[in-house]
Amino acid sequence: MMKPSDDMGRRGFLGTIAGTAAVAGAQAQSQPAEAGSSKKKEPFRGVFTIPCTTFREDGEIDIPSFRREIDFCIQCGAHGLVFPVNASEWSSLSDDERFQLDKVLVEQNAGRLPVVIGVNAPSAETAARFAAHAREIGADAVIAMPPRGVSAMPVIFNYYRRLSGAAQLPVFVQDHDAPAGFPMPVDFLVRMCRELDYVKYIKEEAMPSTGKTTAILSSAQAACKGVFGGAGGRYLVEEHMRGCSGQMPGCHVTDVVVALWSALEAKDDTRAMYVYKELAPLFFVETLGINYKDVLVRRGVIASAFRRNSLAQMDPVSSKYLDRILRDLEPLMTWKRGQ
Repeated sequence: MMKPSDDMGRRGFLGTIAGTAAVAGAQAQSQPAEAGSSKKKEPFRGVFTIPCTTFREDGEIDIPSFRREIDFCIQCGAHGLVFPVNASEWSSLSDDERFQLDKVLVEQNAGRLPVVIGVNAPSAETAARFAAHAREIGADAVIAMPPRGVSAMPVIFNYYRRLSGAAQLPVFVQDHDAPAGFPMPVDFLVRMCRELDYVKYIKEEAMPSTGKTTAILSSAQAACKGVFGGAGGRYLVEEHMRGCSGQMPGCHVTDVVVALWSALEAKDDTRAMYVYKELAPLFFVETLGINYKDVLVRRGVIASAFRRNSLAQMDPVSSKYLDRILRDLEPLMTWKRGQ
């Protein structure tokens, strides 16, 4: 394996690493899947990236930016799209806005990638309504956490039973720590995969997520078609070692996460660790409140980093640091401004 040398320089070496991801992304785009053909797209595998909800500075939805963001995700080599979930600020959207944006997502994607629609809701009845809509507009799967504040296992089981029946599409169960979610026992997750017809995938984010991934895959066997990681990709190297089927990160550096995934799939551990180490500073600043949209604005994808229900703003120091991180990541970015 080639290693960085003084002559080649760090940026040149990383640019060479990025080449594999660029080729993989181009191949994926040259063979778009047919719309509405979820059976052909399963089992789902790879980087299923999460578009942000784009807003104007007045807080209203920005549809043109959202369409550009969808194209950006696809051009970055993503293997699937997931929306609206935590990284999409789903809880700040009205029902009508969710229905509208779900439809725009499927329309703009135009069958190029599998689309997983988030159907989180405070009740089984509402989740079922979102799930039925996802099926009607041509989505390929749905994903949901349990209703917030609910911990009774029979209630949670009924919730997934109802949305599964309404969707009649593959269902991802999102297992997430409180307060956003509710961590579910491994045996309960496996039971749902075995007993509910369409519950076949898990997005595992409840700590320790890596250990739970192994436990689920060891117990579920054929009942579970795959476990995906979350947390922005922070644990992807170990998750892949444990047999995960993919990752669901925020979309701001989809191309770099795809580079990491491609290296892991190729069993090129040296390249994978170089890409991961380049991503590490971004992982750290995200835990301090850096907004995915700050990156998307800097990359020229969307017009505004506005978030509803948030006063968080980067100060000059954090802004300067983010700029530096993105400069260092640039050789791994296969999507360039203006394409």
